[in-house]
Amino acid sequence: MFSDLHKMPPPYRIKVVEPIPFLSAEERRRALAEAGYNPFNLRADQITIDLLSDSGTGATSAAQEAAAALGDESYAGARSWFRFHDEVGDLTGYRHILPVHQGRAGERILFTSLLKPGQICVSNTHFDTTHANVELAGAHALDLPCPEAADLDSTEPFKGNIDLDALERLLAGPEGHRVGLVLMTITNNGLGAQPVSMANLAATRELCRRHRVPFFLDAARFAENAWLVSQREPAYRDWTPRQIATRAFELADGCVVSLKKDGLSAIGGFIGLRDDDLRAMCEANLIATEGFSTYGGLAGHDLERLAQGLREVVDPAYLQSRAESTAGLARMINEAGVDTVQPPGVHALYLNAGRLLPHLSPHEFPGHSLVCQLYLDGGIRCAELGSLYLGTMDDQHRLVTPAPFELVRLAIPRRVYTDAHLEYVASVLAHIAKEPGRVRGHRIVSSPKLLRHFKVRLEPTPARAVRR
Repeated sequence: MFSDLHKMPPPYRIKVVEPIPFLSAEERRRALAEAGYNPFNLRADQITIDLLSDSGTGATSAAQEAAAALGDESYAGARSWFRFHDEVGDLTGYRHILPVHQGRAGERILFTSLLKPGQICVSNTHFDTTHANVELAGAHALDLPCPEAADLDSTEPFKGNIDLDALERLLAGPEGHRVGLVLMTITNNGLGAQPVSMANLAATRELCRRHRVPFFLDAARFAENAWLVSQREPAYRDWTPRQIATRAFELADGCVVSLKKDGLSAIGGFIGLRDDDLRAMCEANLIATEGFSTYGGLAGHDLERLAQGLREVVDPAYLQSRAESTAGLARMINEAGVDTVQPPGVHALYLNAGRLLPHLSPHEFPGHSLVCQLYLDGGIRCAELGSLYLGTMDDQHRLVTPAPFELVRLAIPRRVYTDAHLEYVASVLAHIAKEPGRVRGHRIVSSPKLLRHFKVRLEPTPARAVRR
């Protein structure tokens, strides 16, 4: 086979391109200051390489665009809905499919229908909007990551797993009656894009069945999790990614999925359910807030792109190429002297900013400071997952409890950047790593109470001499 002898090339060729901007160093400095040192406030035309998110930022295929031309925009019962429904139903096996315009809409509908105030939602790790939607439903979000996740350098294959012992103690203990939902995120985005094993999913299902607790998947990256399972879990080595994904869905009572990731589309999502009563509650909420139950806030052409994208995303050649590209970037970054969470995932790499910038305390937000330096030096936009995002603050925006790690996420859009673009990212990081002491810390100027990292404004702290 060709791939046995040489590095596998991407299983597609570029057909349509768009220019990317290259601002001067002074223009970047001015843009970041005007944005309040928050990359979310930067304009897209001020970015050279955009690694802020892999959500809705991928490239569609010619087949997806051809399918979109067939979009049926009928208000109810459109042909496009049935094509989408059949594709999702075949992949997941769920009887009830409710389309939504994106994953967080599905979270809101599901959590307000399933969780009661005062209940607990348990996860391997809730991501930001998931955590917020649990709290807005009046419930409490509790993370129980496996112990292996605490070692960023460990090459344990499934550091995205939930802690089964901790989950069993909770369900069997005095607070067990408060658990209204167990939600497994695949892959574990909040903990370094680490996958969840099929064995862990099966064991979680058994615990939930025994204690009569609903078990759901947050399956935004179901295909990438399936690929990593095929590479790392011996029992599934001969399974295709699609077969593994279908088995994962079979293990759960339902799912909520943002299709802006592994749906290979700019918009879309769905809720998958088995229970008839829960379907009725969610459907009523959907119709009142998103749209009729055969479009859910999506246009017919969106449903068509998604149906085609769900077929393309489980292609082993595509998944192999994407995984190898991310792993290659990890090698270049590590060789440049910057540590990343190991082993590398697929959709993102997580830089250990705390280790790279030991001169900055958590109160100076080293992760966010590295994010700013990447933009200043190379026009690269990315996101912090450290004390700015996860730490607790007092009323004056001072850090009270730091995050366990100071990380920076480089999220890789699907089918967008070539290896040359990723080599550029590695070279900018290598330049920073040669003189990390020049990176300045930051302090908060203003911040919202909820999801502060989206709209926070900051300013650099005064520069100071760094001992060598």
